[in-house]
Amino acid sequence: MSKDMNKGLVPKLRFPEFRDTGKWKEKKLGDFSQILRGSSPRPIDEYMTSDFNGLNWLKIGDVAQDSKYVVLTKERVLATALSKTREVNPGDLIMSNSMSFGRPYILKIKTCIHDGWIAVAKIDEQVSKDYLYYLILSPTSQKYFLNSAAGSGVQNLNADIIKQLPILITKYSEQQKIADCLSSIDQLIAAEAQKLDTLKAHKKGLMQQLFPAEGETLPKLRFPEFKDARVWASCDLGSRTIKVGSGITPNGGDKNYINAGRPFIRSQNIGWGELLLNNVAFIDDETHASFVSTKINDSDVFLNITGASIGRSAIADSRVIGGNVNQHVCIIRLKQKELNPTFLNQYLLSQYGQRQIDSFQAGGNRQGLNFTQVRSFSIPTPSKMEEQIRIADCLSSIDELINVQSQKFEALKIHKKGLMQQLFPTAEEAIA
Repeated sequence: MSKDMNKGLVPKLRFPEFRDTGKWKEKKLGDFSQILRGSSPRPIDEYMTSDFNGLNWLKIGDVAQDSKYVVLTKERVLATALSKTREVNPGDLIMSNSMSFGRPYILKIKTCIHDGWIAVAKIDEQVSKDYLYYLILSPTSQKYFLNSAAGSGVQNLNADIIKQLPILITKYSEQQKIADCLSSIDQLIAAEAQKLDTLKAHKKGLMQQLFPAEGETLPKLRFPEFKDARVWASCDLGSRTIKVGSGITPNGGDKNYINAGRPFIRSQNIGWGELLLNNVAFIDDETHASFVSTKINDSDVFLNITGASIGRSAIADSRVIGGNVNQHVCIIRLKQKELNPTFLNQYLLSQYGQRQIDSFQAGGNRQGLNFTQVRSFSIPTPSKMEEQIRIADCLSSIDELINVQSQKFEALKIHKKGLMQQLFPTAEEAIA
């Protein structure tokens, strides 16, 4: 590919064989397709069927957000529903009009669609469906949807907004070349995602074997040097801690945050075993001095104790030492000669640790933990500190592999986004 220096409606980056083929044309999506709103027969329960010969019925929740194609549905409806719904065909594109609105998918099947879907049907043969998919997915088109969406609370799209989406058209062969290029990157992204999922599944399985199951005193898998060591014993977490407590939010909330200073750790900064510091807040030394009891020390274990992220945990490192936490994050400071912080963190993240956290949530709502409950956690520990450290190091090494793989995955997604910004021209950039 080479950069096209011609003025006009052309992309910044163009394949060499199309460099001299002229400017692109701008149309509206509704100029070469039909925009159709889905429809739900009501009451829907009267039309549902388990008959394999029923009609496919596609709901919003049936489609994974990162998918490109729709290949199956979870439910079916009776043929009598056809007069009360909308049936669309393979090759049509669909978009949600509310949740993840503007995110396109290509149908591989014939299906009836819920009224939360809007279909792009009967697409002109001169327009590649794969090209159209990527153009709708591009940052420029998604920005159009965000700026045009209706509603002050939950934003949504309607058929008229989608019909007016600006679509930039070039000859079919160039459309297909762009689609093939982006499809190849999608294949790489999918391969890296599979590697990432495999690593996460491997760690999950290993954790199940390195920690004893409930009611057991030995793990299924033990390092050779410890196979003849004594059975594990369970202890209340509180007996191995120096501190279990959390902080408060400064009066005035966000108004107290500054661009640099003492890190102020909130629940969104605690991931599953990692610190997420891209949006970390800071407070000044005066505010910090008033929160001295919540000062972060090296190797403190953080545990989210309220809200949707309850149960996520991570370990304090040099980036946050000397900072503070708010009321949603619990600091667990250990007697490190008795319990290794990384060992504890990995146990809390395991299915056994999460099950204990869930056991304190009435009705499974995961609303919150108090300090007494945290201190009462039953932590199985080997008799030798060396075995704790060995397990911690093993699982941490897998975390490092997962982190490297996550970075590869994210880098490819960023590369794809940047490439899309260059492969498609924007009308605003055109020079008459």
